[in-house]
Amino acid sequence: MLVQSGAQRVATNTPSYSYIIVGAGSAGCVLANRLSEDTQESVVLLEAGPKDRFLGSLRLSWKIHMPAALTYNLCDDKYNWYYHTLPQANVDNRVMYWPRGRVWGGSSSLNAMVYIRGHAEDYNRWQREGAEGWDYEHCLPYFKKAQSHELGESRYRGGSGPLNVSRGKTYLSLHKAFIEAGQQAGYPFTEDMNGYQQEGVGWMDMTIHKGKRWSAASAYLRPALSRPNLKTEVRCLVSKILFDGNRAVGVEYTQKGQKKRVFAEKEVILSGGAINSPQLLMLSGVGNADDLKQLDIPVVQHLPGVGSNLQDHLEVYIQQQCTQPITLYKAQKPFQMVKIGLEWFTTFTGYGATAHMESGGFIRSRPGVAHPDIQFHFLPSQVIDHGRVAPKIEAYQVHVGPMRSTSIGWMKLKSANPLDHPLLQPNYLSTDIDVWEFRECVKLSREIFAQKAFDPFRGPEVLPGSHVQSDADIDAFVRQKADTAYHPSCTCKMGSPSDPMAVVDSNTRVLGLERLRVVDASIMPSIVSGNLNAPTIMMAEKAADIIRGRPPLVNPGVSVYQPQSLDTQR
Repeated sequence: MLVQSGAQRVATNTPSYSYIIVGAGSAGCVLANRLSEDTQESVVLLEAGPKDRFLGSLRLSWKIHMPAALTYNLCDDKYNWYYHTLPQANVDNRVMYWPRGRVWGGSSSLNAMVYIRGHAEDYNRWQREGAEGWDYEHCLPYFKKAQSHELGESRYRGGSGPLNVSRGKTYLSLHKAFIEAGQQAGYPFTEDMNGYQQEGVGWMDMTIHKGKRWSAASAYLRPALSRPNLKTEVRCLVSKILFDGNRAVGVEYTQKGQKKRVFAEKEVILSGGAINSPQLLMLSGVGNADDLKQLDIPVVQHLPGVGSNLQDHLEVYIQQQCTQPITLYKAQKPFQMVKIGLEWFTTFTGYGATAHMESGGFIRSRPGVAHPDIQFHFLPSQVIDHGRVAPKIEAYQVHVGPMRSTSIGWMKLKSANPLDHPLLQPNYLSTDIDVWEFRECVKLSREIFAQKAFDPFRGPEVLPGSHVQSDADIDAFVRQKADTAYHPSCTCKMGSPSDPMAVVDSNTRVLGLERLRVVDASIMPSIVSGNLNAPTIMMAEKAADIIRGRPPLVNPGVSVYQPQSLDTQR
């Protein structure tokens, strides 16, 4: 079928739907569910990867659904785009590995299942950055709408949403030691870091339900599959948005070696994530005109912000040897793994039923910082090379990194071939303040590990190692070992149409074009202070109401903790 000027169509066998959603990840699954609630609308969901279950079986797809098995899919390309960055000048010229989900559920089928919303001030900042109507009081109700927390509903928590959220069940003595040590170091205990008070140490929320990963596919897509107005396609790579003038009318994709087209009566919605969505826009002629012309891609709309403003969280691991055999070291021996696997297969309980990141915290790096800018994830194990290398010793570690780094990167097309991965340049540690913040991350983590609560467990420091003491030594360690926290975002920035770098408006519509939206982590104006899965799901819930023309939900006057004084760091 051809699309000609004036939207003349030829042939009648090309399918059309009210909405085309590109990408069945965290946002796409939400949109597929919410938009297909309207029985008069039809929705097609296109995913480049496979379904998240083999032969319909959750157990046969245990590498996705067993929470403790998460490193398996982080480490191969079956369900994973397996991206890599350009060499990073400020981290010893290393090429960074960026796993991203390519499967139903997207990265929510690969991630560590940590449910963190970020801080209320992140969303108030979005409003100031031009994302009108995305302040905290307009975002909180969508976090609540999405969520069903096992502790029940509250002013901050949801109790009846599709996304099941739970707390850790293992209560290992090392998790308790971390929370106790944080308090001994002078940080408050927080009962709920997603509620009134983010600041402090405490138990983390996880997207785990009855011992199984609760991805966006489990929460949103699977319950909607029986609807006659929802169609799903897998293993189809969308290569181009089809335009009639400045109106998006459909997409072109390849499936089983065949080129196919599908048309949208209302809208095309990109939910491919922070890499795939800008990549598809650029392949379709939407982006920086100069860059597109160099690749002989006809320009549909000059939007220089596409692929710009790339932001990510970088982190390091501070590792300590443990003097007692209470870490996950033995659990990762073959015989024990079989035992753990059998318990999970039969009852969905035991060590296989958690990702083990059950405690953590948020603190401020220095006086004068209004809300936490450093995050901790504590793990009673040693992680080496994204889990691609088995632990060597009984050890525990804390993942630590700054939340609002000032280093901004970009991504561009390598070629006009949709199969070529784009060029990814996060520009890690390219500012002095980012280097300083990492230095503080190391020092403040060491201080927590030195507290009395760890006395019964503390062996020699593994990373950075006791020989690393001076600022120069710490900086060198960070350059050698810092790695991504898997949070690429902000590459299709939401903002005011007067912002030359904005890509979508506050209603998620691509600027200068009609019937085209982007809804995923790429439209964040700036990165939030925490993990990205919960905010991405929230954004899709809110966008679904916008698309359906519903009045926005709002929770006015919700109070948020403020430190008594900004004169001290804690």
